Amino acid sequence: MKRKSFAILGLGIFGSTMAKTLSEYGYDVIGIDTDISCVDRVSDFVTQAVQADFTDIDQLRSIGVEDVDVAVIATGSKLEASVMAVLHLKELGVPFIMAKAKNKVYMQILLKVGADRVVRPEKEMGERVAKSLMSQNIIDMVDIDEDYSMMELSAPHDWVGKSLIKLDLRAKFGVNVLGVRETPNSKLNFGITADYVIHQEDTLLVIVDNDKFEELEYQGKI
Repeated sequence: MKRKSFAILGLGIFGSTMAKTLSEYGYDVIGIDTDISCVDRVSDFVTQAVQADFTDIDQLRSIGVEDVDVAVIATGSKLEASVMAVLHLKELGVPFIMAKAKNKVYMQILLKVGADRVVRPEKEMGERVAKSLMSQNIIDMVDIDEDYSMMELSAPHDWVGKSLIKLDLRAKFGVNVLGVRETPNSKLNFGITADYVIHQEDTLLVIVDNDKFEELEYQGKI
């Protein structure tokens, strides 16, 4: 099965970090920026690093961007450039387009012109860090959508010594346990059953209903 290929348009901190991470996982990545210093910064690890203007469809076509599976417009401060890039990528037939936006208005516009997904990384990371600070049990979390999040939790004190079936977390708290890490260095165990008894050292991978989870936090139950 062919692995996805990516084009990263804009190689600032956000774009170059994405390009490096994807490359480290073995994906083909084209990095594009008008600034040669940004291009040089990623040239050692991406498949292809090109100095080009991604608002010019002919330049995108000559680079071969139409052949990638995913394109990321990683510069969010210049709306006109991002809109033009989305339109060009749509015309070139790129299957999935993600764009970065600096605010909600930019996000709405980029979605309307055809971006499949728009992210606001500073806002999302700020919310993620704040939520992790609000609960002593949250180790890490990722928002799936407005209603649900995936979290890695230290086992709450009230859960220790009880089985999953007895806790009935899904019905009572909107928490679905996907897996358990029994020690900090052990692999996640996704084969747990309803009879599994939670231990004090456990780390739980869960999907939570955000509203119910926030209520539990407010009540001091997590």
